[in-house]
Amino acid sequence: MIERYTLPEMGNIWNDEFKYSAWLKIEILACEARAEMGDIPFADVEAIKQKAKFDVKKINEIEETTQHDVIAFLTNVAEYVGAESRHIHYGMTSSDILDTTLSYQMKIAGELLLQSLEKLKDELKQKALEHKYSLCVGRTHGIHAEPTTMGLKFALWYEETKRNIERLAAANQRISVGKISGAVGTFEHLSPKVEEYVCKNLGLTPDPVSTQIIQRDRHAEYLSVLAIVGATLEKIATEIRHLQKTEVLEAEEFFGKGQKGSSAMPHKRNPITCERIAGLARVLRGNSTAALENVALWHERDITHSSVERVIIPDSTILLHYMLSKTISLIKNLLLYPENMKKNLELTRGLVFSQTVLLKITQAGVSREAAYSIVQTAAMEVWKDQNKNLKTELLNSTELLKYLSKDEIEKIFDYQNMLTNVNFIFDRTINE
Repeated sequence: MIERYTLPEMGNIWNDEFKYSAWLKIEILACEARAEMGDIPFADVEAIKQKAKFDVKKINEIEETTQHDVIAFLTNVAEYVGAESRHIHYGMTSSDILDTTLSYQMKIAGELLLQSLEKLKDELKQKALEHKYSLCVGRTHGIHAEPTTMGLKFALWYEETKRNIERLAAANQRISVGKISGAVGTFEHLSPKVEEYVCKNLGLTPDPVSTQIIQRDRHAEYLSVLAIVGATLEKIATEIRHLQKTEVLEAEEFFGKGQKGSSAMPHKRNPITCERIAGLARVLRGNSTAALENVALWHERDITHSSVERVIIPDSTILLHYMLSKTISLIKNLLLYPENMKKNLELTRGLVFSQTVLLKITQAGVSREAAYSIVQTAAMEVWKDQNKNLKTELLNSTELLKYLSKDEIEKIFDYQNMLTNVNFIFDRTINE
């Protein structure tokens, strides 16, 4: 099996040294498999293993002439190996090592992304529990609706992150295939046992059917999942940006000592991390579209996908890894202001209880239409006059007092009544 690199950065997976090391390992594994089958002498394989190496700079120089990266690589390796190099790449086509290596790189990248998603999930869980009962106003269409809790916002993102982990794990499994099946996938010059041996030693499974290449629906699914994860991060960032508005200020990005928000206005504390995350999510979506365009190729293969993938696959994995790192830090250090949540909750002076009043009237036997009219009449007075509140208007409503006592009206306006099922929601997600 290819030795796992210690990867402090996602980018290491995509450098030339790692790529060519994988190519060389695949070529050696193929030779080992053929020796096991008696096709070539074990002594020749041992010689290859002892002498085989490459020089990235030299490969690049050779490619300037050959205009073919795999031939340049094989030429350079042969310079070190000598006569036994005749066994290398026997019966194989370029995509046998290109696509198998790409799958291996994407698999490792996916594992790193899954680790980051697990960390994000943990941070969201912690914040959800911490603010389970931090009452705040819910907003639909940007307008105050009914109360919710800040903890439920984090629980929502936690649950979505769980789904993203499931999606990425499935996509990672789907991309974890290799092929050593020759020019059009028919194993004309190599036994399928060579493919089985190579894939097993790379932690991959053989692609059941391939042409010259592994089919690009796998890659499209993988990049589409990365785009979905990016959309979740954008969703989180967008909500925090709204909550950080000056007139809202229920949440705020951490603002470090010495940090500056504006070259012109010294007072500024801007949601720059959230804005960066929201912007970069667009790049992931664009890359996923390009991956979908790569699915339909001519016959057994063309190379319209190849140049695209050299950009979109490394870029998307590196970019999402960065976005996840930023989001983890964002959530961990997020500033939350419960007092502002309470203040904003009361901005509409009781209007958030309008549905509770409506339902209470219908329980008294009034039609929904008539009950709606009673409550809306009082609510519109509150909207028009900032000195009025819904409870007072209702207590003064002769129409309403036909159905509800003043004591019943008073009891409606209790925020704690609205938290009755918060535990139920947490029990089926955070505490499952």
